Amino acid sequence: MRWLAEGSAAALAGALREVAPELTRYPIVIPGEAGQEDPRWWSATALLGGEFVAKFAWSQPAALRVRHEIGVLAALARPPAVPYLPEVVVGSTDPVVLVTRRVPGTPLFAVADSIDRDQGGRQLARFLAALHHPAALARVEAETGPIPAARPLAATSVLRDRFAAWVSPDQHRAVVRWCDWADVILAEPGPAVLVHADFHGDNQVWEHGELRLVVDFETAAAAEPEYDLSCFPGPGLGPGVELLTATVRHYEQAAGHPLSVERIMAWHVRQALGDVLWRTDLGIHLADHRTPPDWVDDLAHRFRALGLGP
Repeated sequence: MRWLAEGSAAALAGALREVAPELTRYPIVIPGEAGQEDPRWWSATALLGGEFVAKFAWSQPAALRVRHEIGVLAALARPPAVPYLPEVVVGSTDPVVLVTRRVPGTPLFAVADSIDRDQGGRQLARFLAALHHPAALARVEAETGPIPAARPLAATSVLRDRFAAWVSPDQHRAVVRWCDWADVILAEPGPAVLVHADFHGDNQVWEHGELRLVVDFETAAAAEPEYDLSCFPGPGLGPGVELLTATVRHYEQAAGHPLSVERIMAWHVRQALGDVLWRTDLGIHLADHRTPPDWVDDLAHRFRALGLGP
């Protein structure tokens, strides 16, 4: 495995000359600033004209994630292929470069209010059921070796201790109750499958009410199926649960076994409230530019709508 020397358009162009010279005729645009202080995140995504997307890295930790994604996509594209995958044009590990064909569309966050919830849930369930099938995990592990466990979400002990600084006393008491409840629900682990592990709205491409593409498989890992919906009921999709319940309903039909809404919401408590902490710690806006109390109110609404919680 060989990674790039730096996160520049010139370095990416040099890599493309080695692995895909036919793509060097496209202008390279790297949105935002490539590179951060921590070498773990020394990777970037570039646009090659309007037709392709290139992902590359210039440190070993970042290159390992891109290499992992290359292997995952190669395995999942084999029959029976998982639907809605990016079309890989180049998957090179020497140097590490992943190029996929660009698909026009918008993130789920931008269209969630306009799509038909039942049809949207059917498509999301089709992707998840195929990804979670035991054969998908077996194919990926044959390609990449043993799959790591999904990253741990925020610990409930941290949420209990630190949330008081961001919300009202009544809201903090609710947070503590939810954390206690989530600990009970998740006390026993569920069966491990292959999960996307970052299945939020910005990693989905939609057009005219249809799911076109799921992207960013860098963190694909092993976890229980409900983990993949940990960020799905929540921020960026409003306080409602209609798309979640439609996805759960269609998932049972597609996969032949149900998902536990309780376990989804237990993971969601850790995901959503953990997002609040790390973003506020860094002075970053929350995903929908609202406030921690707003997020707690939305979470309370979802629990009531689903008839769940302590």
